[in-house]
This record gives sequence, C-alpha cells and structure tokens, in this order.
Amino acid sequence: MSAEAADLERFVRGEADAANFPHREHVRMAFEMLRRHDFAETAWLYSRALRLMTARVGKPEAFNQTTTIAFLSLIAERMERSGAPDFAAFVRAHPEMLDKRALSRWYRPDQLATEIARRTFVLPEPAP
Repeated sequence: MSAEAADLERFVRGEADAANFPHREHVRMAFEMLRRHDFAETAWLYSRALRLMTARVGKPEAFNQTTTIAFLSLIAERMERSGAPDFAAFVRAHPEMLDKRALSRWYRPDQLATEIARRTFVLPEPAP
C-alpha cells in the first residue's frame, strides 16, 4: 500500500492527528480521495472523516459543512481542468488551493461562521 493510500485510510477512519492536520493536509486528503471516488462519494466520506476527527478531539463544532463542500468543489474542478497526475503537480498548478482564504472570492467570513453553514451546505450569497 502506498503512503498516500495509508494516509487516506487513516483519515477515512477518523484517525488522522488533528494537531498535525493543517490546511495542506485537508487539501491533500481531498485530492487523494477525489482520485479514487466520484464527487458525491467523496463529499460523504470526507465530511464523515472530518466529523470523526473533530469529535475525537472534543471539538465537533469545528466542522463546517459549507467550507468542506465548497473546498471539495474547487479542488475537484481544478483537478478536472489540470489533469495533474499527483498532489505535487496539482499544488504547482493551483497554489491558491493551499490558501485557507480561497473561498473569500465567493463567501464572506460571516456567512461561513453561521450555525447553518456549519450544519449544511450554504450557497454563496450574491454580492450587494
């Protein structure tokens, strides 16, 4: 089993170490999962893995469904457009995905901070 597959397996089981799981790891796990599963299955598996991880460290409120689905959507779209063969190539082609603020083009911080955005996917609101 490759290192990527082993890391992904730990992540899916909710065993990833939250203390050593920065944004780059979120993106890497999303990339690896999207390589193996379609978007709908990835959305379910990825959300479940993050919920398990946040619950395990006693911070279930840290999970945000909107942020999760929006980032997965961006990553999936960029994967389709770039055809990057691996994560390193993907990051070279799309370094903006490593910026936690990437969603600010579509979402205001106060939108993402709502309880409803944490519980369910919320579409971006049109700019005023």
